[in-house]
Amino acid sequence: MVEVGLSDVGFKTEARFEGLDYHALNAMLNLYDADGKIQFDADKRAAREYFLQHVNQNTVFFHSLKERLDYLVEKEYYEPKVLEKYSLEFIQELNDRAYGKKFRFETFLGAFKYYTSYTLKTFDGKRYLERFEDRVVMTALALADGDQRLAVQLVDEIISGRFQPATPTFLNAGKAQRGELVSCFLLRIEDNMESIARGINSALQLSKRGGGVALLLSNIRESGAPIKQIENQSSGIIPVMKLLEDSFSYANQLGARQGAGAVYLNAHHPDILRFLDTKRENADEKIRIKTLSLGVVIPDVTFELAKNGEDMYLFSPYDVERVYGKPFGDISVTEKYREMVDDPRIKKTKINAREFFQTLAEIQFESGYPYIMFEDTVNKANPIKGRINMSNLCSEILQVNTPTTYNEDLSYAEIGKDISCNLGSMNIALAMDGRDLGLTVETAIRALTAVSDQSHIASVRSIEDGNDRSHAIGLGQMNLHGYLAREHVHYGSEEGIDFTNIYFYTVLFHALRASNRLSIERGTSFDGFADSTYASGEFFDKYTDQVWEPQTAKVKELFAGIPIPTQDDWRELKASVQQYGIYNQNLQAVPPTGSISYINNSTSSIHPIASKIEIRKEGKLGRVYYPAPFMTNDNLEYYQDAYEIGYEKVIDTYAAATQHVDQGLSLTLFFKDTVTTRDINKAQIYAWKKGIKTIYYIRLRQLALEGTDMTECVSCML
Repeated sequence: MVEVGLSDVGFKTEARFEGLDYHALNAMLNLYDADGKIQFDADKRAAREYFLQHVNQNTVFFHSLKERLDYLVEKEYYEPKVLEKYSLEFIQELNDRAYGKKFRFETFLGAFKYYTSYTLKTFDGKRYLERFEDRVVMTALALADGDQRLAVQLVDEIISGRFQPATPTFLNAGKAQRGELVSCFLLRIEDNMESIARGINSALQLSKRGGGVALLLSNIRESGAPIKQIENQSSGIIPVMKLLEDSFSYANQLGARQGAGAVYLNAHHPDILRFLDTKRENADEKIRIKTLSLGVVIPDVTFELAKNGEDMYLFSPYDVERVYGKPFGDISVTEKYREMVDDPRIKKTKINAREFFQTLAEIQFESGYPYIMFEDTVNKANPIKGRINMSNLCSEILQVNTPTTYNEDLSYAEIGKDISCNLGSMNIALAMDGRDLGLTVETAIRALTAVSDQSHIASVRSIEDGNDRSHAIGLGQMNLHGYLAREHVHYGSEEGIDFTNIYFYTVLFHALRASNRLSIERGTSFDGFADSTYASGEFFDKYTDQVWEPQTAKVKELFAGIPIPTQDDWRELKASVQQYGIYNQNLQAVPPTGSISYINNSTSSIHPIASKIEIRKEGKLGRVYYPAPFMTNDNLEYYQDAYEIGYEKVIDTYAAATQHVDQGLSLTLFFKDTVTTRDINKAQIYAWKKGIKTIYYIRLRQLALEGTDMTECVSCML
């Protein structure tokens, strides 16, 4: 993706619409009119012309809904089992309800994205079989699974734009020839050949099904470690990374795109510097990793060592597992650090802690990688028994995993818990406009729970078992900057941070209440609820012990008519949760929304815009322009881009939200081209001190201008 500010355009033009096709009209967004104004009306005209010139001419016409459904079932486009759960009369009513909302795409790119990437097409790919309303209805029918009330609520929430299922769900729901409803997975690998081989096979299986996969490498013994007590035998993690990279390249999803993979390594693993070196621009081809994403897991002690100017010790995972009886990734390095340093049974090497952070910043400066997970921050906030030791390709999924063990014949001795990402996002602006935030959140939670319930990936048993036992979901948010700007609030201002805090506080309450209701209805909770801080009540202390309310007059005004949970509300919810449980092990995760932001007319996730007018390269069409949502020629001052805003205000905003999100938030940090590695280090330290859980990409403006696209998560395909 290429992004430029309007100041880069440098010339003016008159708005002459007649005779122009939709592509040319859309391009006028990047040209000022005679009065020096942005031509927003040209893009709206482009969206209309796209339908007149292309969509309408290439859509299959049916005389009635019955004729359409019969055809789509007979020709094996729609899954008949979905439709059989409802009467034709109800489906007709739901269809009329969706079309009665008079949905219109707000931008050309929104319409183009939908018809290019989501809608059902004939098998030859030449004609359209669905309008947006049809896809919404089929998604609602599939997720509601025969529940008419839920189907109606889903249509209302999705067609209004208040809730948008993630791409794999919205793309595949109800189709006979479809992929999985989820496309993001996390796998752990243990320190044995069986687990390594199984991890590679699982990566192949999941990638074949359109999934992006992150894998934990922290447990694998380092280069030169002994094998069967023979010293200097292990090749370490680099060959495993090479095998995984080749696997993702091979499983390229019918040639549509390369498989997407990420690998995470603890900062105190002996191979950490070699791991980082794989992303250097001048790396030797024998170790260079081109397509895998890298993530580093950093405990608190690493920062403390750097602050004190000390060396940091790197510990052999092979020895750590022998001494403690559990894999390295399940050990708190901060808690056990001094103990492991003093233990002669654990082989160790040392590097300078400050030089480690310098190297980290250098690699991020060159490549944008690695992602960072602040291990102790994550685990202190984790309400579930167990340890979180990795994240995913977009750094927002933070869940407990457990190891899988094997018998000598390679059959399962014990199936552990691996992780799948059941995602969807709310549009903050439209959810606030709807005034019934509780209903929107509950409908979204039920929709995502349906995705979990309907996902069965038997080819990777640890993923299937993990999903069946945890019912974990990740409700996300998008359009924060768009909403704040529309309401004349600057991103990162006192009012902006106040709103972010109260909004996420309120969403958390409704999400927990919805999951509690599911637990009551189904008579069960997630596996492990009894050992969670939800069951003990400890989770609720910060909400029952203090008052949470808006601190600014502007935010009080924005929440007028929208109930904000009180301490008594939290006490009542706490009692119900302790008595009946909650159904979902995890509830929230804020991903870096991409495609769904465009069809939903949203700013991506909760980060600020990267440009007032975004420029994307869309296949054969070439450059396509996307205006920031709700932007007009009269409110441009509220649309400072992320490079102008600076990392402090972005981190402050994310910190306000993080305290109410049980998983992570995909946080990208933006820097001007004058940035130094020291500045990047300062940002890392600032994020850590503010309680941020993960950092996704580091973006430099010069990279953006060269076409680097680091905003859209290729695994979650949001």
